[in-house]
Amino acid sequence: MDVPLWLAVIALGYLGIKLARPPWWLVALLLVGGYLIADSVLAPALATVLK
Repeated sequence: MDVPLWLAVIALGYLGIKLARPPWWLVALLLVGGYLIADSVLAPALATVLK
């Protein structure tokens, strides 16, 4: 069974929010922060660290 990556990420994110119940401001902060870092000059540096 082939599941698209975006669907798996959405499903895991939904389950994580339902089970761990983090505050909504923390979820928003992580989403916005991840978006901003991915589009910045730090993205290549983070890519080497995460590999």
